[in-house]
Amino acid sequence: MINTASENPVLRVAPAAPAAAAAYFRASLAFHADVSDVAAALAAGGDPGFVVVDSRSTESWDQGHIPGAVHLPTALIPEQAAQLLDPDVPVVTYCWGPGCNGATRAALALAELGYQVKELLGGFEYWAREGFPYETWQGRARRDADPLTAPVAGTCGC
Repeated sequence: MINTASENPVLRVAPAAPAAAAAYFRASLAFHADVSDVAAALAAGGDPGFVVVDSRSTESWDQGHIPGAVHLPTALIPEQAAQLLDPDVPVVTYCWGPGCNGATRAALALAELGYQVKELLGGFEYWAREGFPYETWQGRARRDADPLTAPVAGTCGC
C-alpha cells in the first residue's frame, strides 16, 4: 500500500500552492479555447468577437475545416496576416489535433506580429469528433459525436 508522498507518483512533486495554481490555470484559459466554446460562440450568430484561423496546408483545408475559418498556413503568416486579419480582433488558431503543434507555431507567429491569440484545444480532430459541422472541398459534412469526447445528451457540465 502506498502511503507516503515519496512513494506516490502523483504526490512525488507536491501540488502547487492554491494562489500559484489559480494563476497557472487562469493563464491557461488566456492561451487556450475549447472546441465546444468556439462552436457555441460561432453558432450564436452575429460577431463572435474573434476569428478562427486554420494553419494547415491547402490539402488539409480541402479535407475539412471549420466553417467560416480563415485559411492561413503557418509559413504564410508573416506575408499574409496583415491582409487577412484585423489586428484588433482576437484570433483562435487550429491545426490537426492534440498530437500536432502546428496551431502553437501559428499562434506564436501571430503573437510575434502583435495579434491577440488563443490556441484551439483538440484542433480539427476534436471539432469533428465532437460532431460539429465542417466543410470540405465537396461541401458540408458532419460526423456523429464520439461519446469519448462529447456528451451524448445535454452538456458536460464543465
